[in-house]
Amino acid sequence: MPASVFGVLARLGLTALATYDGRSVFPLAYAQAVGCLVMGIALRIKQPLGQYYSPLYTALTTGFCGSLTTFSGWQLDIFNAWLNAANNRRAGLRDALDGIGQTVFTLSISMAALQFGLYISFLVLPSFSREKMIPRPRRLVRYCIVLIAVLIYAGTYPTYFLMSPHFRHQATAAILFSFPGTLTRYLLSIHLNLRIQAFPLGTFAANTLGTALLGAFHVLQNLSANPLSPNACNVLQGLIDGYCGCLTTVSTFAAELYEMGGWSGLRYGFISWGVSQLLLLVILGPSFWAGHIPEHKSCVFM
Repeated sequence: MPASVFGVLARLGLTALATYDGRSVFPLAYAQAVGCLVMGIALRIKQPLGQYYSPLYTALTTGFCGSLTTFSGWQLDIFNAWLNAANNRRAGLRDALDGIGQTVFTLSISMAALQFGLYISFLVLPSFSREKMIPRPRRLVRYCIVLIAVLIYAGTYPTYFLMSPHFRHQATAAILFSFPGTLTRYLLSIHLNLRIQAFPLGTFAANTLGTALLGAFHVLQNLSANPLSPNACNVLQGLIDGYCGCLTTVSTFAAELYEMGGWSGLRYGFISWGVSQLLLLVILGPSFWAGHIPEHKSCVFM
């Protein structure tokens, strides 16, 4: 719970910091890189972390890294690049080049960060030797950790309603839906990842489902006969950044590509990318070509 909350806050914060005029790197790249870096470190120290306190590894990888990185946001950036959604002055060939660039550079940055994290883990691994490890927390401490975790997520509800409405579409709505998104991905991975050898069906289902939902939520945000209420707009933005952002992950996706390698990894990556782009084409494309996105904005945030 708290790892999901802090992960989505870190993603939104990094994206906001990296969004400025004259930037050289697209904003989402920073969150993807940091998440994959931490994932690479965590993969090598899985055993000592598990011996100390097994939920800590799940919180760090599935919770924090999975929520910090987002597959659906990456796919939307690629789709917007194909269509030149920002109406930049450029020829069609450059639209294609921009989409290819979003694809290749995000994958390259993510895989490089993952491998750099694996390298760093070799340096820190001696610190996790059995002699240097802190004793496993006692039962009372573990119960307190669980209670604190539940209270942190429970605190997202009063945070949404009591903090300024100005922050709802920026952060508080996203953290409200962060844990449900992470939990959905976790359950899909548990029940589906071992169904097919050499193809992580659970991660694939989470990434494609989250991308489809993100496209649908964007349509709802922009396509309406009557303007949506500010609360409805905030909830939709929270579902986009929180639920879809945490349901989909690049860090686990990159780790699976690294572990699979060869043609199996290439096939898995291409299918995930291709299906996601096809879903956005079917769901988001008609609204874009009808002129509702991005020219018409029915969503007005408070």
